[in-house]
Order: sequence, then C-alpha cells, then structure tokens
Amino acid sequence: MAAIELDRLDHFVMPCGDVEAVAAFYVQALDMEKVVFGKGRVALHFGRQKINLQPAGGYPGLHAPNHLAGTQDFCLISPTPLEQVKAELEARGVELIEGPVPRSGAMGEMTSLYFRDPEGNLVEISNY
Repeated sequence: MAAIELDRLDHFVMPCGDVEAVAAFYVQALDMEKVVFGKGRVALHFGRQKINLQPAGGYPGLHAPNHLAGTQDFCLISPTPLEQVKAELEARGVELIEGPVPRSGAMGEMTSLYFRDPEGNLVEISNY
C-alpha cells in the first residue's frame, strides 16, 4: 500500500455565536482578510489557509457533532518577531494572557504567546 502524503492544512471551521463579530476581531487584530463566498458564507484568509466561520449549532451542512462556539485552540506561525507581534497586539487592544514562553511545535522548539478571541477561543502565535 502506498503512503498518503499530506502537504498542509487548507482550512478549518470555527463555529461562532456571532460570525460578524469574530470576523471583525481577526481582521482588526491579525490583518486577516474577510471573504464572503457561496451563499453568504464567511471565511478569514491568511497566507495559503483560511478559517471558515459558521453559526454554531445551527449550520445545515456537514460539521462536527459538538458544533459549539468558543471551543477552538489553535496555533498560527508568524515570521514576525514575537516581541513585535506582542507590541502590535497590545496596541490593537488585544489582551495577552501568556507569553512569550517556550513551547514544542510540529517542527520542534518554538516561542509562543497567547490570547483569546471574543468568543473565548485560545489563539497561539509562535516563532520557530
């Protein structure tokens, strides 16, 4: 049997209590691009990835069985030095809850900082 090779994460879905508020937060805090596609669906684009935002619990398509707002915990890798990221987030009114602190990522040792979005999702930004 041949091995299955994976290249990268394309997108993930974030269930939201308020899709527009979550989109506005990530546009303001992290310069993500809000994109409306399909029949009014909303996504946040950055690099070669996107986060699809869906109304929690009431989305009619395929989704995880526990489609709840505020249940995400994810890490974004940035080439920007974390001290600069930290200063910029603070200037944009984002409250940091930890970091920079050493962590272990998919490619080894990294340094991370953490904050929560308006729905309580834990966001980690890291440098290798």
